[in-house]
Amino acid sequence: MPHGKVSAEIAAGLLVLKDSIKEAEIPSSKLDETINIATWNIREFGRKSRIEASIHYIAEILGQFDLIAIVELRNNLEDLGKVMTYLGDSWRVVYSDWSDDRGGNDERTAFLYDRRAVTHTGLAAEVEAQRVKEGDEWVTKESYWRAPYLCSFRAGNFDFLALALHARWGDSTAARRDELQRFSNWIKRRFESKYVEDHDLIVFGDFNTPTIKDELFAALVDCGLQIPKPLVQLKAGKRNIGGSNLKGNARYDQILHLPTVPENFTNAGGVVDFFVDEANIAKLYPGKNYTLQQFSYQMSDHFPVWIQIKTDIEGFRLNQIIRAKSKQSFAPLLKTSKGNVR
Repeated sequence: MPHGKVSAEIAAGLLVLKDSIKEAEIPSSKLDETINIATWNIREFGRKSRIEASIHYIAEILGQFDLIAIVELRNNLEDLGKVMTYLGDSWRVVYSDWSDDRGGNDERTAFLYDRRAVTHTGLAAEVEAQRVKEGDEWVTKESYWRAPYLCSFRAGNFDFLALALHARWGDSTAARRDELQRFSNWIKRRFESKYVEDHDLIVFGDFNTPTIKDELFAALVDCGLQIPKPLVQLKAGKRNIGGSNLKGNARYDQILHLPTVPENFTNAGGVVDFFVDEANIAKLYPGKNYTLQQFSYQMSDHFPVWIQIKTDIEGFRLNQIIRAKSKQSFAPLLKTSKGNVR
């Protein structure tokens, strides 16, 4: 990635960061064959301007992927604009409006993509909670703290919908579970419709689910969402870690899918551990003496979660058609007059 003329300190930090990225073992994507996708909660991105080094580091990480869902992007887009300058002319972004109350935290959701590998095909919409009729009005009785954001994309011959959410935080586990269940219910209703743009759905975001074995995660996946196999146990290179937060002990961030194409994922996936340890902070920011909290406001308190997707799925689709035709042809021979299989 062309970072332009940078200071010796930033150059040294980029080399340290490149080592961390190398440890993540992210394979190169191949045009019309695979793409690398990620989700990243970049802590309060835009609330307070980051220093120049951090802009370069964030751009370097984002540039490893072809499509990234960014949550906790704030109403001020100046830092995002700086990052895109270093990513280059092939990069595009589509983003939501911000929520300007305390629950919304002035946050947007964005999909950042490299148009050499991924094309935005038109749909971009915020998801509303279901409405009910009261008198002459249609009103919502429930809401999301930050509205889920839905966009349509194409990569190779793979068309898919990308849906991202930053779920509510706070002390009420029951309220968070209700929001995740509401999200799951919307997915189920929408994808039962014959008018949905595509049935291949990838879900991204920070769902504030501490584990993948609790009631919060169960509510999230109630609609049939699944964790791709490479992300069941998170990896940072050869090192298994327990979560996507800096402490590595919480599974807040997820990439999930409705399994319409089981073979859609390669075996590559994990997190980018840009923290490594306390000593690494000094290497990235020499002379700053950042605490872990200060570091998190420069980089983030979350790691990017990523996976590689196969986009050349034509063979799978053709085999599906053949199998469906075969079942249809042989169905009369497999049933008795009572409808029992012989």
